Amino acid sequence: MIITKAGRRMFPAMRVKISGLDPHQQYYIAMDIVPVDNKRYRYVYHSSKWMVAGNADSPVPPRVYIHPDSPASGETWMRQVISFDKLKLTNNELDDQGHIILHSMHKYQPRVHVIRKDCGDDLSPIKPVPSGEGVKAFSFPETVFTTVTAYQNQQITRLKIDRNPFAKGFRDSGRNRMGLEALVESYAFWRPSLRTLTFEDIPGIPKQGKTNVYLFKSRGIILSAIP
Repeated sequence: MIITKAGRRMFPAMRVKISGLDPHQQYYIAMDIVPVDNKRYRYVYHSSKWMVAGNADSPVPPRVYIHPDSPASGETWMRQVISFDKLKLTNNELDDQGHIILHSMHKYQPRVHVIRKDCGDDLSPIKPVPSGEGVKAFSFPETVFTTVTAYQNQQITRLKIDRNPFAKGFRDSGRNRMGLEALVESYAFWRPSLRTLTFEDIPGIPKQGKTNVYLFKSRGIILSAIP
């Protein structure tokens, strides 16, 4: 995932679908991005692999992206696909634009937070997400990414340019589309199947048969990543 000093939109963007909220309750939807581990990575060209290069850099200031439609009723959130396409990433630790601050060459995991309005008094773009009874976090392993300031693989460069609506200026209108489609098919992660959060994904939550409902204030929330 590209990060820049000025801020770069995540692409592909994170999109989710939520069900099981109280239709009449007000909620905030927010996202933060946390390190996967305490390592720094480098790309080894001759083997086309990411390798550990040392310990992670010092922690960056906490940032939270609060979805611009927040707060909204559970009914509103459940009837739409929630997109985080306006979220921007930066490696500028002095950023004052509200972008998510990350280190280059590190692995990160996006997390989506569902926060009842009455529990969101301390919610802020520059503070960690509050914790408590009315706050639940969801994450999907498929959304883990490595930050870079330039793509390390030419195939990924081409794939993103052809799929990113903001990269129109880089595209060649005469490019062979069959070649692109073959490339897309070679990257199975590009179109992951729809995945629903289950009890097995949540540490400390007991399994209840084959149900895929996460209990939230006596109501079940299902949050699914949208390919």
